[in-house]
Amino acid sequence: MAAGAAGDNPRVPAKQARGSGGAPRGTRVRMSGKQRREQLLDIGRTLFAERGYEATSVEEIAAKAGVSKPVVYEHFGGKEGLYAVVVDREMQLLLDMVTGSLTGGHPRELLEEAAFALLDYIETSTDGFRILVRDSPVAQSTGTFASLISDIATQVEDILGLEFKSRGFDPKLAPMYSQMLVGMVALTGQWWLEVRRPRKADVVAHLVNLAWHGLEGLERKPQLVSRRKG
Repeated sequence: MAAGAAGDNPRVPAKQARGSGGAPRGTRVRMSGKQRREQLLDIGRTLFAERGYEATSVEEIAAKAGVSKPVVYEHFGGKEGLYAVVVDREMQLLLDMVTGSLTGGHPRELLEEAAFALLDYIETSTDGFRILVRDSPVAQSTGTFASLISDIATQVEDILGLEFKSRGFDPKLAPMYSQMLVGMVALTGQWWLEVRRPRKADVVAHLVNLAWHGLEGLERKPQLVSRRKG
């Protein structure tokens, strides 16, 4: 006589009846340590972006992951550790995207590509950028958003220094001008994060229009028009 269905077999409890995938019905697939860590990072990233660091709790992160609080502590030592990893990852991603765009070409084209890289990051990693521009209560190994902007400016500095030298300007001023340029792009990016108008390409065109034509008409020894001297 042929064996009946597993659920009808008195020797096999119904709760152990297997589905088409071969695993007992109702049994969750166990995550590896790496998979669990990535899951917690994704959940933490979303919550930190929506609510900020202070308003996000370990309890909520654990609940959304379907685990107990000790699991979060096991992987990250607590909320601070999770937040620090999220921020470090985002900062490295943004730095890589911007510096990766500075690979060659005319200086104006490089400026365009750098601006596009920042806006691309904001567009594709909105949650990450929201986290970065908030004041962080945690000291990250990569630093703060301001230090990240400074790192990007250092990459621009070398390019700007060569351009200054070729035009007869003091190349020692390049670090200051690179901070100005990158800062302008970063602040515009924060504004565009919320409004998303005009379209990305138009924002880049206007940014570069202001920056490039400002550099083009640069005075070697600028003078103040007001009476203030200090």
